[in-house]
Parts: sequence; C-alpha cells; structure tokens
Amino acid sequence: MRAAVMYGAGDVRITDRPDPKIHRPTDAVVRTVLSCVCGSDLWPYKSMPATDTGRPMGHEFLGVVEETGADVAGVRAGDLVLAPFTYCDNTCDYCARGLHFSCRHGGRYGFDGVDGGQGEAVRVPQADGTLVKLPVDAGSALLPSLLTLSDVMGTGHHGAVTAGVGPGDSVLVIGDGAVGLCAVIAARRLGAERVVLMGRHTTRTDLGRDFGATDVVAERGEEGAARVRDLTGGDGVEKVVEAVGTRQTLDTALEAVSDGGTISRLGVPQYEQGPVGPSMILRNITLTGGASPARAYIEELMPDILAGTITPGRVFDRSFTLDQAPEAYQAMADRRVLKALITL
Repeated sequence: MRAAVMYGAGDVRITDRPDPKIHRPTDAVVRTVLSCVCGSDLWPYKSMPATDTGRPMGHEFLGVVEETGADVAGVRAGDLVLAPFTYCDNTCDYCARGLHFSCRHGGRYGFDGVDGGQGEAVRVPQADGTLVKLPVDAGSALLPSLLTLSDVMGTGHHGAVTAGVGPGDSVLVIGDGAVGLCAVIAARRLGAERVVLMGRHTTRTDLGRDFGATDVVAERGEEGAARVRDLTGGDGVEKVVEAVGTRQTLDTALEAVSDGGTISRLGVPQYEQGPVGPSMILRNITLTGGASPARAYIEELMPDILAGTITPGRVFDRSFTLDQAPEAYQAMADRRVLKALITL
C-alpha cells in the first residue's frame, strides 16, 4: 500500500509499505476513506531529526473494515467506521474513568509496528474498543465533520469539559487553529454565554464567529490579556482553553483568567517551566487539561453532527489526495491551509 512517511524535518514522502494484515485476534484492517493532517504533525515536521527508516504519519482517519480478527465482534467487513486518534480496549480501569489516552492496552498510530492513518489502509489494534460504526454511508456529506471526532472536535470538547465550562460562563479560547475553533463550538454547546477567541488570522476568526465566538481579540501577550480584561469588565474570564502550547500563551491565559478561574491546556507544551508559583496559588487558579480521551466523547458528540447542530468539518478548508500529502504538510506549515483533508 501507499502511505505518508516522515523521514525528517520537512521531508514527507509517499512510499510503499507492506499491506496491513491481522496480527492478533483483536485486530481489524480498515481501508482508509478520509484522513487529514493534524497540527501536532507539524511539530516533527519542523524539528524531526533525519532518519533512514522514517515514521508512518497520521492518526485521524475513517474508513471501511476489510477484515477482522477472530475475537472482534463489534464491527465486521463492510462497516464504515471512525477511529479515535489513539487505539484502546475501552474496558480497562483507565478507560472506565474516561482516560482512554492512558489505556493499559492502547497505543498510538505510527509507532510500535502500527500503521499511520495517512495511508491506504490501517491495522487497528483493539478494534472492538477503538472503532465506532458510523450510521451513514461512505458518500455522506457529513464525513468531514464526523472525521473531526477522531481528534480535533473531541480535543476542543475536552478543553471545555476540563475547564468546567457551563451555562452563563465567560470563556477565552487562545488559538485559532482547528482545535481552538472546535473549542469555541464546544464552549457554546455547553452553554457559555461569552466566548472570546484570540487569533490573528481573519479567515479563521470569521469561522470562529460562525461557530459562536462573541468576540475576537487579535492582540497577543500582555496586550491581548488586557484586551480580554477590558471586554469582561476588568476581572477577566472565568474559563480559559489554551490551544497553542507555548509559554507565551500560558502567560496570557494566567493574565486573562479571573481569580478562582480555570485554565485548560490542550496545546502540547513546547516548554518545561511555567509561572505556577505563589501568585497562581494566591489567586486560586486551577490549571488542568491534557491529552483528550477522544474515544470517550464520540457517542456524546456524534448526534449533534448527524442532526446538523454543529458542523466542525468546516475546519477542513482544502482537500488533497494521498499523493499530495507532502504538499498538504507544507501548506499547513506555511499557514496557507487551516486543516488539510486527505481523500483516498
């Protein structure tokens, strides 16, 4: 099969890889219909050391089951299924607590001999716990929105949930990437009255307004935090979803949140130390967030997509074929594309 493999910073190639086969009775082989490039894929795209072996890329995909292992009972050949961005058994103690990312039998695509999602097919371990059958056909116009449940919509929702967003809240979302925009959807869905989106790309913030953002702040850093405080009567917002992952955005979150407020970090931190000393404690600020257990949220969010209540698939602003995947990476790295959809 053909698949996207990263060989180093800026070096993504479409190469031939062995066709996936059943290794364990809990496996399934899925023929990919849609995949995409994630913002987190851009971190290794900018910094990965060169390697001769390469790393299969992609962790967001949906497709059709081609084959199942002997122990798989929940899906069968011909089913259209969605895969969350990590595989899991959905039965262990961590999964039962909603921590599917920490599943005792789970793992990540593209590692430990498991295929990446940006290829023609994928061997999915723990298929019964991982794969979710979709109640639409492969030609449905809802597929891009359903694909967001594999990561970005579930991650944005995780930020709003861990921040404790509820009816009447004021929320700041830092970052106008796909996760930040999905966090806007999630915050409004959970009843937030005011959602301030911090971002500088007009096409993205306009989409954020369509998703429910009540205000847009283009300023960054101290200036941006001051603007948020101005919008909220001087106190700041009650909840912050930080969807970037830099030290500056953490500082901004701490400056913009009100005393007693909560900050949820979704962006993979690109720093090791932060301002979490006495000033944070004295203000009773809660710092939370983490890797989304996307599998935990699929059944909750899917009905709203099927009903057309939310349309997170609008974050995909350009489609590429698998052969064009290297171009998709570069387009996202250059900020010419918000989120690249890969069609197979």
